[in-house]
Amino acid sequence: MRKELLQGLSEEQIKKVEACKSSEEILALAKAEGVELTDEQLEVVSGGGCFYTIKCIKCGSDNLSDDEYKELNHVEYQMFKCNNCGHKWREEV
Repeated sequence: MRKELLQGLSEEQIKKVEACKSSEEILALAKAEGVELTDEQLEVVSGGGCFYTIKCIKCGSDNLSDDEYKELNHVEYQMFKCNNCGHKWREEV
């Protein structure tokens, strides 16, 4: 996640943002938390993205499944599966 877009948020708020599955959830969270988003943050969120686009490291597709978090040695990882080629990998959260 692009950390500069999360400036001014507490660690707890950042975790809540990262758990959001849609731009609507992020906007509702910001309203509930009383956080005013900058123009750049609003542009990213209203564009339907969650701050960055992840692509398959094997085929380059952005058609991914990313529904699983795992913890390994006290480090959280997001698990991804490419729906195009079937490649699976993880990225540190």
